Amino acid sequence: MTKTTAGFNKKSFISKLKKNDFVKNRGRYVLLLPSIIFMTVFAYIPMIGIVISFQNYDPVAGFFGSPWIGIENFKFFFEGSEWLQVTLNTLYLNALFIITGTVMSIVIAVIMSELKSKMFTRTTQTLMTLPNFVSWATIALFSVAFFESRGIVNAVITAVGGESVSFYSNPDVWVGVFVIIRAWKGSGWGAIIYMAAILSIDKEIYEAAKIDGANKLRCIFKITLPLIKNMVVLMTIMAIGGIFRGDFGMIYPFVGDNSMLYPTTDVIDTYVFRALRSFTNYGRAAAVGLYQSVMGFVLVIFANKLAKRYAPESAMF
Repeated sequence: MTKTTAGFNKKSFISKLKKNDFVKNRGRYVLLLPSIIFMTVFAYIPMIGIVISFQNYDPVAGFFGSPWIGIENFKFFFEGSEWLQVTLNTLYLNALFIITGTVMSIVIAVIMSELKSKMFTRTTQTLMTLPNFVSWATIALFSVAFFESRGIVNAVITAVGGESVSFYSNPDVWVGVFVIIRAWKGSGWGAIIYMAAILSIDKEIYEAAKIDGANKLRCIFKITLPLIKNMVVLMTIMAIGGIFRGDFGMIYPFVGDNSMLYPTTDVIDTYVFRALRSFTNYGRAAAVGLYQSVMGFVLVIFANKLAKRYAPESAMF
């Protein structure tokens, strides 16, 4: 009995192997391998730690030796009187950050793409991305000179006839302060992606529009913005994945333990940090982290379904 009659065709097998994507693009997969290993080691393997959320975790006993306590760790967060407020604060602040950050990044990208001087464009782009590399602790340290009672901001307000603002005892002003500072720090960096999307647009489309009499403003609204819509939707969906995670590194250096500012600035991460600071409990921290991750995942699925319905090309999956 030959190999062919036994059901194995050597030529057909080799032909299928050559058509296999892994074989055809093996060079690309080799380049991708370090990223796959990195994500596996630092993103997927640590997901085993989810079990801590349901245990009275003891580092010495480990995963298998720590006793199971069910949802007791979740009760720590949800039975508290402030969980709803900190959740709403987290969603509200992050929603504002996403909206203002996206709008500012698009505006910067459009303006930069319209500049003709390459030297000026590169210099400006570099200066706009520099704030992204400054730590929040450093920014918070310098902010004292701006927001204290005799600071620069109050000096300007009183100079134009207004009343000075007590920033560190007025929680209402900090939503606007955080939005402005976040936009200043991250918009220049975020604009890089949208600039790349704009540069990928065929220049002949703009030339044809100019021949038809379209000015720059019309080209922006009728060509540039519609053609980068898919990128905007994709980046928004990715940002929604972290909407339940309060930026502890940004908020805590500014607010610290100032309880007068909690009504508008206290987010899930700062609330849990204060609660766990008095007693170390890994399980409770893991439970809150799991809650944030699951809710973020649900919102990503929901946002992706909306994108798939109204802009199918923009959906992630």
